[in-house]
Amino acid sequence: MDFALELLKGIGRLFLHPLTYLFLLVSFFVGLSRVKRERQNFHVRVFDFILEAKYLFFPGIIIGLILSVVTVLLGVYVSIGMIVLVAVLTFIISGPWTFKWLSPSYTVGLAVLATLVIPASGFGEGFIQTWSVQAHNADLPSLTILMSLLVLAEGYLIWKFGAKGTSPAIVKSKRGQEIGAHYSQKLWVVPLFVLIPGSAITSVFPWWPVLSIDGTSFSLFFVPFAIGFYQRIQSMVPFKSIEFTGKRVLALGVGLTVITIAAIFYPLAAVAVVILAIIGREWIRLQQRLSDEKAPALFTKRTQGLVVLGIIPHSPAEKMGLKVGEVIIKVNGIAVSEVHKFYEALQVNNRAFCKLEVIDENGEVRFTQRALYDNEHHELGILFVHNYTKRDSQAG
Repeated sequence: MDFALELLKGIGRLFLHPLTYLFLLVSFFVGLSRVKRERQNFHVRVFDFILEAKYLFFPGIIIGLILSVVTVLLGVYVSIGMIVLVAVLTFIISGPWTFKWLSPSYTVGLAVLATLVIPASGFGEGFIQTWSVQAHNADLPSLTILMSLLVLAEGYLIWKFGAKGTSPAIVKSKRGQEIGAHYSQKLWVVPLFVLIPGSAITSVFPWWPVLSIDGTSFSLFFVPFAIGFYQRIQSMVPFKSIEFTGKRVLALGVGLTVITIAAIFYPLAAVAVVILAIIGREWIRLQQRLSDEKAPALFTKRTQGLVVLGIIPHSPAEKMGLKVGEVIIKVNGIAVSEVHKFYEALQVNNRAFCKLEVIDENGEVRFTQRALYDNEHHELGILFVHNYTKRDSQAG
């Protein structure tokens, strides 16, 4: 009953925690930067600037509650000093307006490695010295279990939610040709309840509830962990590439969780687990980037048809069921391979009706059609790879 009550209180504390508002602020800045790029590329924003903030808390809260139950049942405990160290490293390696390094493999993993170089007597004075001593004496098996579980959460979040709201862009290929690409940049807050040993909390807040496990006192403390994701895709449909990355990270998390069992019996094995986590996550990131750059670009000009680079939300194109990566080969029965031909073909039938012949991601031809109305823009809300001019603005 006490644990359930603390869970409910913790959800409320999420919106009182200063880190929550820091993450929210960063999400807004990333969103504004994305909108600026979209307007530069297409003279129209594709998504609202609050897109990144929409995914900040959900489903991270649900995952955090599940992991909280698991960590408490496993007896995983973390000192205040270690929490502070992870928070500092998260702030340092996040970089300006990017989430690419905010993997638990880096944030928690580097914190574990940092404990090896912190002197036993700590450094600094006052709270800093106390926290540094706590970090030096951190329980390495608990930290590797926590890291492995968070990597599992990272893989699941990327797999299921990383492809939502990818942002189209016009970029230059290595040959200097204009091609299309998609960016996925996500930040998820995964709030966890962790066990804090001793009286670190109750010495400051005497009223704080205390749990007794095997004769040792623990305080249940609420910590919002940040999990970030960044990926650029230009050689395949975004959701396929991102799902593949998510499954790889999920597999890494499973492997780390299995190997972590050894760290329970041999604490120094935790260092090997952390090194494996960092190398494994970096290999996944580099492998995706290099293979994507090496493969032929998907979003590029073709001799036959026009590749759909982006779809404006709530536009006629979205209502017609068009998808990113599909190729429009005919408009109202007229073959198209240039953007201006696409616009001209839309004027057939006095713009009252639009019929598209499309090649889908499986290479099969399908037809989609819809009546057009006077208040709908002539572009239908489709973004292509071409040089946008002022007359092409405001596609949505």
